[in-house]
Formats: sequence, C-alpha cells, structure tokens
Amino acid sequence: MTQVTKFPPDYRFELAENMLYRQLPYGPDQEAVLDEKGFQRAVKIIRSWPDYAPTPLCRLESIAEVAGVADVHYKDESGRFGLGSFKPLGGAYAVVRLLMSQITAATGQEQVDPNDVLNGRYKEIASTITVTAATDGNHGRSVAWGARLFGCRCVIFIHETVSPGREHAIAALGAEVRRTRGTYDDAVRKADETARQEGWHQIPDTSDGVVVEAPRNVMQGYTLMAQEAMDQLPYQGPPTHIFIQAGVGGMAAAVVAQFWQRFGPGRFKTVLVEPRQAACWFHSLKSGAPVVVSGDLDSLMAGLACGEVSRLAWPILAPATDMVMTVDDAAAADCMRLMAEGRYGDRPMVTGESAVAGLAGFLAVARDEAAREALAIDSNSRVLLFGTEGASDPETYMAIVGRSAEDVRKNIQGSG
Repeated sequence: MTQVTKFPPDYRFELAENMLYRQLPYGPDQEAVLDEKGFQRAVKIIRSWPDYAPTPLCRLESIAEVAGVADVHYKDESGRFGLGSFKPLGGAYAVVRLLMSQITAATGQEQVDPNDVLNGRYKEIASTITVTAATDGNHGRSVAWGARLFGCRCVIFIHETVSPGREHAIAALGAEVRRTRGTYDDAVRKADETARQEGWHQIPDTSDGVVVEAPRNVMQGYTLMAQEAMDQLPYQGPPTHIFIQAGVGGMAAAVVAQFWQRFGPGRFKTVLVEPRQAACWFHSLKSGAPVVVSGDLDSLMAGLACGEVSRLAWPILAPATDMVMTVDDAAAADCMRLMAEGRYGDRPMVTGESAVAGLAGFLAVARDEAAREALAIDSNSRVLLFGTEGASDPETYMAIVGRSAEDVRKNIQGSG
C-alpha cells in the first residue's frame, strides 16, 4: 500500500461491485445506441460550428503524487462554446439533428446540409418548431443555445430546487423557462406531457425506452469529448481507471462506449460516481436491475440529482462498469475548493459541483487500503477524470469556494 500523508480529512463514500459486469466485445446491443457511423456524423457537424475547439486535458501531477499513482488527467469542459459545460456537444447537436429531419419532412429533400440550417436557409421552417427539455441546468442551457443558434423556439422545464442563477442563464439564451414542483424526474415527466399536448419536440438527455432518437443524438454528441481526451492523452493505450460521474448515465455511457470501442473490454476499470442521496446507478448495478430512487434527491451536485437511469445508457454501462460508488456533498465542496486553491501544488482551476464528483470518488478510494486493493490502484495507475462543468452557477460557486470564479481566474492569470 502506497503511504499517502497529505490528504484532506476522509471523504465518506460507499463502494460496490457491479453485479452485471462482463468483459464482452462492443456488440450489437451497444451499437444500437452508439455506433461509428453516428460518431463520424456528429464529429463532422459539431466541428463545423463557430468557435469549436477541443477543451484542454490537464495533468494533475501533484494530486497524482499525493494519491500514490502515476498520472491523473482532468478533461476541463468549463470553456466549451462559452457555456461552461460539455452539454452543448449533446443538446445543441440533438437540436440540429431534429431540425434536419423536420426540414426533410417539410421539403421532401433527401438530404439537408446542417450548415444550411446554421446559416438560416431554412429559418421559416425552423421558426415554426418548438423544442423542449427538462433540466437541472446545463442540459437546458445547451438546448436553449442550440435553439438560438439554429433558429427555433425553446421551452425548458426546471424543478423546484434549480437555482435562480441557472434559471436566468437559460432564459438569457432566449428560452421560455417553466418551473415545476418536485424533482428532476418530475420535470422530465412534465416536459413529456406538455410536449405531447402541444406538438413540441423533446430533446431529453435521458430515455425511458420510448423516446430514443433525440437522447441517442445527445449521447452521440458527447462521444466527441471522449475522443478528444483519447487523442490528448500523452501515453499509449487507455488509462487504467476512469472515475466518472453518472447522473442519468448518458455522458458516462458515451465516454465508456468510445474507450470500449477503441481499446476493447477489460483494458481499463470504470467507476461510476454519484451523490449518496441520488444514487440510481449505484442501487441498480449493485442489485443487478434498474432501480428507481425516490424521496429527496436534492444534492449540491445538481446535475447528478437523478432518480432513474437512462434506458439508452443501460446496455452500455450495465456490462461495462466495474464498480459504482457514492460520495457526500461535503466531498464535492471540498474538491471545488481544493481545485480553486491548487491545494497540493497543481495549477488552480475553476470547477463546478458536478464536475468534481469523479475527483471526489478517486480521492476517497485512493486513501483507503481496501478500496485501492479492490480497484487495483497502485503506483502505476493512470487515472482519467472528466470535469464536466465550470462555475455554472456563480452564486453557488462563491458560496462554496469563498471566492468568485472571476477572482480564481485572475489569480491563475497573475501567477501564469
């Protein structure tokens, strides 16, 4: 066991084996969700958007040292398209794919160039279409951004605990925002009900198995983030461990799918990380079947406060996840401060509440001898994390970190 002496106080966590884990080739069940043809289409379209650029992959050398591993890399999505999260890759991509299909139906054209949708050639058709989604914040913002970019109307449903800051960020992009009672899953059901009544088009980031086309496109867009990370890693082969936040599972499934297809089964260990009070994947994979988590799902990690797994993500994550774990909100808050201050010597970074879930999970198990042994973490381990958002809610960030994101960035620039 590597001796670790610089860690913060213990993070509370629970770790469990996935009862459904199998070392299988990426097969037909997975390709029905995410395949190479869909990936290549998404890459071509998204890379043509204004201001597209790969987000950085940051090496956290000091954290790796105190954790007793060879490497820790963090994919920083805080600057993606100026929206503060990875979500535009999925939500906005699903919007343009929806508009392309609707324009095809309206015009009879066999193919619609997505660049023509972007430049307004079909603005009269697009303006008659309304897209809608439920959100904890970032997904709704990405759908609203996509609707503004491509010229359609947008209505976003948020639940009662979504912060005013996130609500205002969505409205600032031109969307109508409707607040509903209950949890994220209640907002999903309300968006579905209203869309059916009004003839709107849903762009959900989760699937109940009935609505599949749009959430599949959302996931397909996310695969580009994973591909960027693979291209940016400084070593040959995959990381030994991916600690990744789950939520409904769409983003995690997109990442795992790309690495699974590239490197094959059993080449890396995947650990899903969730808030303790909203751990639908933890309970589902621990029991071997989808489990709905009810009750108070409210978590500091707002983007992960979900009670039901996505049925589209299930065929990928169920056989490919090695272990699942939960962490407390206190661990996420401490990791945000840790990154902002560069506590162990790494360059300070602005990270959101949900972005640090994977980091919190890794640090929690890295100092625990039994957990390290269960996950085969040692001095040769190479860990990959996905920092899926920056300070998506400035007021919340300030309350947790004690400084604004702008002040943290100024300090980074001043020290650089």
